Amino acid sequence: MTVSTAPVRAVGVTTYGGPDALQVVEVPRQELGPTEVRVRVTAATVNPTDTYTRNGSRSTTKTPRGAADVPGMDIAGELVEIGEDADTSLAVGDRVMGIVVPRHEHGAYREDVVLPARSIVAVPRGVDDIAASTLPMNGLTARRALDLMNLEPGQVLAVTGAAGSTGGYVIQLAKHAGLHVVADSSEADEELVRSLGADQIVRRGDGVADRILELFPDGVDGLFDGAVQDAAVLPAVKTGGDVATVRWYQGDGKRDLRVHAVSVAEMAEEQEKLDELRQLAEDGVVTLRVADSYAPADAWRAHERLEAGGRRGRLVICFRRR
Repeated sequence: MTVSTAPVRAVGVTTYGGPDALQVVEVPRQELGPTEVRVRVTAATVNPTDTYTRNGSRSTTKTPRGAADVPGMDIAGELVEIGEDADTSLAVGDRVMGIVVPRHEHGAYREDVVLPARSIVAVPRGVDDIAASTLPMNGLTARRALDLMNLEPGQVLAVTGAAGSTGGYVIQLAKHAGLHVVADSSEADEELVRSLGADQIVRRGDGVADRILELFPDGVDGLFDGAVQDAAVLPAVKTGGDVATVRWYQGDGKRDLRVHAVSVAEMAEEQEKLDELRQLAEDGVVTLRVADSYAPADAWRAHERLEAGGRRGRLVICFRRR
């Protein structure tokens, strides 16, 4: 297959700002390295972390250093080129999903992306590309959190932000591993959180640690803080217990707790872990939840809806339908 050298269409920002800063831009087509693969992107998922690229929180400058900054951390699409030394059993033409570590114009919101071969696997059987694109980043975040806590079957895990995509994967993977799960939920989301496998439910929000302690007075063995409540939820964990956090919170140092700041970038080439998630999706152990999809020109609407909150399932940018 002949691969074009022309620039590719992407969604990014040339000036950092709110959702309306996102626009369709052209970015350079990346060269393929010997251990890399090229994917023609069908779908790219919108995640909360993408807003930090868009608003410039991760930058020391007011405007991008190149033509644009392109957000996004996971994709699905068609494998169109394979480097001569790439570690993959996949073939050109296969449908794949993968995780992207964004840097400048190298984000997932682009119609053509080059990735390490170990960052992609086949999409789950019977799943379309829109749904498949929602699994890599959130699924690997959940997998990393549980691996770091390393709880044993029968131990108790608390999950905040349980109705969110990552929190939902944490519940499902934890139950698959034989853990007892207590999860937070609003009244409106209680049926959803129970369907994900939570054994017990407490009301979400301020005071959730106290409500967990009412069920487990000595504290739980581990806690995944998907709601980003940080110090407020630490009292729910027993002394010597484990806490997995996102957004780099590392605890307050006041008690003997093992606090793990989860970085999904560390999982970007963990092909075996991603393929395990593919299999679990095929087996129905993890559920892929899509709230809505948007054309590239309407990506700003997806960010606007993301920041408004309240949706259950991922929002996806579609470069082409499949």
